[in-house]
Amino acid sequence: MIRACLSAIAALLALSPATAQEPPRFRYDVIEAPLQPGAVTLPTAPKDAPDREQWMTQNGSIGVRNVSHATLTPVLPAGPSTGAAVIVAPGGGFLGLSMDAEGWQVARWLANHGIAAFVLKYRVLPTPRDNAEWQDKFNRMIGGESVGFAPPKDTPPESLADGLAALAHVRDNAARYGVDPKRIGFMGFSAGGFLTRTVIEQSGASMPAFAAPIYPNMAAMRVPANAPPMFVTIAADDFLLTRETGLPLLDSYRAAGKPIEFHLIANGGHGFGLGREGTASEGWIETFHRWLGSIGMLDPK
Repeated sequence: MIRACLSAIAALLALSPATAQEPPRFRYDVIEAPLQPGAVTLPTAPKDAPDREQWMTQNGSIGVRNVSHATLTPVLPAGPSTGAAVIVAPGGGFLGLSMDAEGWQVARWLANHGIAAFVLKYRVLPTPRDNAEWQDKFNRMIGGESVGFAPPKDTPPESLADGLAALAHVRDNAARYGVDPKRIGFMGFSAGGFLTRTVIEQSGASMPAFAAPIYPNMAAMRVPANAPPMFVTIAADDFLLTRETGLPLLDSYRAAGKPIEFHLIANGGHGFGLGREGTASEGWIETFHRWLGSIGMLDPK
C-alpha cells in the first residue's frame, strides 16, 4: 500500500522519466482482508454506507484503500502494563493506509513494552476500484501526471472525525482495556501525522495526553491553549522538509509555550516506519519510549 503521504512523488523526483519498457515502480497485488482480532467499528459513517475497502500489497507490504468504515483494532500488552495507551494512525497520502509497516508493527512494539496500542483504520479518499487501473494511474501520478485523484493538502474531514472518534472510544472504554484515561495519546505517520496535528487542533476539551506526529506536515499549526506534549521525528532527507523554510511546526509549538521534543535524524527518507535498516532512522521508537517515561506517561497504575 502507499507507504506515506506523497512519499512516492518525492522519491521519484531524482529519477529519469519512466519508459514503456520499465516495470511500474509500485506493484499492487490484491489480497483477502486479513484477520483483525477485536476490531471495533467506529460510528462515524452511515450504517448503510457500502463497504468498499480493498486490501492489497504494495511491493509486498500490506495495506488497504477505499476505506468507507473506520475501525480501531486493539493490540494490548500480554505482560505487565504501564496503563498508557496510544492510537496509531498509519500513513498513505489519504489515498490508502500502510497498515502493516505503520500500524500493526508499531502497535506490537508498543504492546511489547507495556503500552496498549490501537491501530486506526480511518476513512480515505476514493480511488479506482479496478486494481490494474489503480496501479497504472498511481504510478503515472507519482510521475507527475494528472489522473483524477491525488493526496489532499491536509486532513479530510472524514479522517478527522474518525481520529476524534477513536480517541473517544478508548477513553470511554479505558477500564475495559486496562488503561488510564488520562494517559491516552495519539501517534500518526506521514498522513497519519497530518491527522495527529489536526486532532490536536480540533480536540477541544477531549485533548489526548500526548501526541507524536512522525514525519508529518512540518508547516506551522494552530496550537490550542491545552495542547499536550508533542514528540516529532523526521529525517533530514525527507521531502516534506523542502516544503518549508525552517521548522515552522517546531516554532509554532514553542511560541505557544508548549512542550515539544524534536529529532531531526541524519537520514532515512520518508516512510521509514519503525526504522529503515542501515539508516539513522533505526531506533527512533526507543527514543520515543524514553520520552514517554520522561513526561510521566509510563508510571504504573
